[in-house]
Amino acid sequence: MRSSETSSASEAGRAARTARPTLVTGSVVLVTGAAAGMGELYARRAAKEGARAIALWDLDGPRAEALAAELSGGETTARAYVVDVSDREAVREAAGRTVAELGVPDVLINNAGIVRGALFWEHDPERDIELTMRVNTLAPMWLTRELLRAMLADRGRPKRILNIASAAGTLANPRMSVYAASKWAMIGWSESLRLELAREGHGHVAVTTFCPSYVSTGMFAGARGPLLTPIMTPVRAARAAWEGMLAGTPLVLRPWTVKLAMALRGILPTRVWDAIADRVFHVYSSMDRFTGRG
Repeated sequence: MRSSETSSASEAGRAARTARPTLVTGSVVLVTGAAAGMGELYARRAAKEGARAIALWDLDGPRAEALAAELSGGETTARAYVVDVSDREAVREAAGRTVAELGVPDVLINNAGIVRGALFWEHDPERDIELTMRVNTLAPMWLTRELLRAMLADRGRPKRILNIASAAGTLANPRMSVYAASKWAMIGWSESLRLELAREGHGHVAVTTFCPSYVSTGMFAGARGPLLTPIMTPVRAARAAWEGMLAGTPLVLRPWTVKLAMALRGILPTRVWDAIADRVFHVYSSMDRFTGRG
């Protein structure tokens, strides 16, 4: 996170419980990948809006503990949980412990994710392919399934599920085959879940899928934003996702060029779109210098 973004995050923490009440006020919020990046920003926003309890799931125990200590105070209790979301049993056990200690989440934010940027044949089957699918796709499904029945049964207040996907799940891109596959799958699951809930009369549970282009968290270090698509700051991206979640917006796509690219890809012949995406928008070369967090 850059210094200006760190400052903004710190200000959000200091301003905890000073915002006008929202549906988050008095609620239980669970955030995966909560110790840093956008996950930290979601946790800080929950504290700012007066959440009763915040569950911070992350592999980085010390950092999660430090954030929990900072956000706890007044009527808000934040608690850190060291969880490897790629392990289904670990997810099940931590979900049960979170509910027992803090209550059924009113807001679930499936934020944890990893990226492996490489040509497909360079991916290791276990370390890259299987792990990416477990963290990015299966973990949100496992966790949501563990919590959903209790969320459906509790109609005392509105519920929200925010699934952090990616623009990579809307358009193919070289050197992102496995990551794109994980996010395409997440979008398909998230949108289908939204429709199932609506059709089965569970309108108090709203699902929002967030599909941003590149965000400067360090996760996509070295990537280059396509034409007219600046790399977003975490603060701006998290704000768009959060506000969409509060409103119950089904799909939040940022920036606007993500929608444009989806529209063009839908109406143009594949070879024509390939030429435009590659030579005009430079989408297909955006990962050529990708390094990630190293």
